[in-house]
Amino acid sequence: MNTTRIPRRFAIGIAFTAGLLLTLQGTAHAQSDWPNKPVRIVASFAAGGSSDLVARQLALHLSQRYGQQFIVENRAGAGGNIGVDFVAKSAPDGYTLGLGTSGPLANNKSLYNPMPFDAAKDLTPIALVGEIPLMISVHPAVKASTLPEFVALSKTSTDPLLVAHPGNGTIGHLATEFLRVNVGGKFKSVPYKGDTPAMSDTLAGTVQAVSVPVTSQISHVQAGKLKALAITSKTRFAGLPNVPTANEQGIPLEATVWSAVVGPAGLPPSIVNSLNTEINKFTNSAEGKAKLTSLGMTALAGTPAQLSELMATEAAKWKQVVESAKISLD
Repeated sequence: MNTTRIPRRFAIGIAFTAGLLLTLQGTAHAQSDWPNKPVRIVASFAAGGSSDLVARQLALHLSQRYGQQFIVENRAGAGGNIGVDFVAKSAPDGYTLGLGTSGPLANNKSLYNPMPFDAAKDLTPIALVGEIPLMISVHPAVKASTLPEFVALSKTSTDPLLVAHPGNGTIGHLATEFLRVNVGGKFKSVPYKGDTPAMSDTLAGTVQAVSVPVTSQISHVQAGKLKALAITSKTRFAGLPNVPTANEQGIPLEATVWSAVVGPAGLPPSIVNSLNTEINKFTNSAEGKAKLTSLGMTALAGTPAQLSELMATEAAKWKQVVESAKISLD
């Protein structure tokens, strides 16, 4: 019987190719089966806060859509860095995701030295979820009804006007410094440990103004205890439709706390695209928008590429403010 002998080097090559094909088939099969066990969503802030509540709404939606449990795990600390760092160092298999905010995904890069991760290199952008804009308000005794009037008042004041915010490095702090550095307002940032104490001193007239997320201020503005000057998002906030944006008043200030879902670098595109589709379905739906609105958040949507661009542009924008104002959290 005639047989054909295959040279040893070709036999090795054929065996290697066959093994590689089997490996690729196994990987593709594993991705097509995703998720076949519970998926963890790491919320980078404490339980009960807006980030945690948004993560739980997403987890519920994704659990229903995929027929597998999505479980929220809270890992708070360092301005959101601890939770996002955990995600960045996780296996890129689709079973550890993170709900991060603009802090750890963009702003913190200029505030913390060293950062435990590089958002541009160590994370996979998946989907934008929504944003909570800031609102700048003043005590009723302050003789200003618009943001430009408040800036003008500060320039003629003997002493800098005091603006309360939730803490150094927060978006409320950065927005105040933006007004000081880029608009020439004579302001002094006054840090507090959270929205509530910042609001309390503004209501008492201890400080002239406050720069915190709109959700903390709505009831006080509606009751006439605070005078709202500006919303710092692209569009007006639905809960206070009569309050103009800073942009409408000629001051180019956009400062929001936005939230997005990310994974570790190297997450398979099939999983990224699947998650992006499902998350966009939620944020584009009437039910999803209503749930996020109840948490004070404006629903957003977009592609992974758009989220990646947002992370980069926001990091660059706030880096300029941080450096000009010489802000450091070291």
